[in-house]
Amino acid sequence: MQDDDATHGPLAGFTVGVTAARRAEELGTLLKRRGAAVMHAPALRIVPLADDRELLTATEELIEHAPDVVVATTAIGFRGWVEAADGWGIGDRLLDRLRGAELLARGPKVKGAIRAAGLTETWSPGSESMAEVLDRLLGEGVEGRRIALQLHGEPLPGFVESLRAGGAEVVGVPVYRWMPPQDIAPLDRMLDVTAARGLDAVTFTSAPAAASFLNRAEERGLLPEVLGALHDDVLVACVGPVTALPLQARGIGTLQPERFRLGPLVQVLCARLPGTVRTLPVAGHRVEIRGHAVLVDDELRPVAPAGMALLHALARRPGWVVARADLLRALPGSGSDEHAVETAMARLRAALGVPRLIQTVVKRGYRLALDPSADTKYAG
Repeated sequence: MQDDDATHGPLAGFTVGVTAARRAEELGTLLKRRGAAVMHAPALRIVPLADDRELLTATEELIEHAPDVVVATTAIGFRGWVEAADGWGIGDRLLDRLRGAELLARGPKVKGAIRAAGLTETWSPGSESMAEVLDRLLGEGVEGRRIALQLHGEPLPGFVESLRAGGAEVVGVPVYRWMPPQDIAPLDRMLDVTAARGLDAVTFTSAPAAASFLNRAEERGLLPEVLGALHDDVLVACVGPVTALPLQARGIGTLQPERFRLGPLVQVLCARLPGTVRTLPVAGHRVEIRGHAVLVDDELRPVAPAGMALLHALARRPGWVVARADLLRALPGSGSDEHAVETAMARLRAALGVPRLIQTVVKRGYRLALDPSADTKYAG
């Protein structure tokens, strides 16, 4: 059961998808505290460092042929690299190589990880921007220099290409490589729900997760439906501009916080998601229809999927009569029995707690009992 704060939070009544593999629990908790129902389906998995032969090979290569420059991009990635090298028995040799190189740290967290390893960074950009790191390197000149780049699963558009064009030898250190999830079923369920517009929003915290989400949709032949949903009805929230790149390449607009952190990501959803739904004056009450629940005079009323389908059909033309046949078509899995509409409508009225919000129009259908003063505004 949710506490009162969650029940009345800004995301109450909305369903938000979480595709993250790492820190998914933290993000889910932040969303739930603000009232959201959370659907979690990791779009990828992280290869354990100790089992990663590609990382071991890259590390041994750097120990054998010392780099001139090492660029550390993330704190967790740098720590994991050093710890993995310790586990392989080559940690001291790696640190010796790093001490002899120009060590660039992308931001303060990375600086902390470097110093915790007993090293000292040569320089760190004030902006935490890889573009500033690139400018410094190119300004110094990279012709003939061997540059090790600690990767963390995120693409760095143009970074490696620019260094190589300047004459550098670039060695990628693939810390935390991504692979498809071992259990693909949760991701498939999320894609089905997305295609059916059953999510109100979906979140992405890494570009590989966004790419994996779209690739799986394409493999299953669902890409047109998923892209249509993301374009029209499902808000897409990304933790930052790099994460958004695979989605933007498909023409999908995204929400992004000014600070690329989980907390601000949730705040963006809290600010934008409630504004995607209309508030209707119905039978003297204030009604706001959300994804899986309805606010009636600010009281949250959970509604079953069949009831929500009927309510959305009625709300498309509030105040107008919607025929039973049209409501039947909106009702999932109902077949051709119009009695299913009556049963679902009875349950919907009970869930709303105010039966007169929906009027029965004899021999015609049902209508939302829009207040007369609102008829002109909502008639179209």
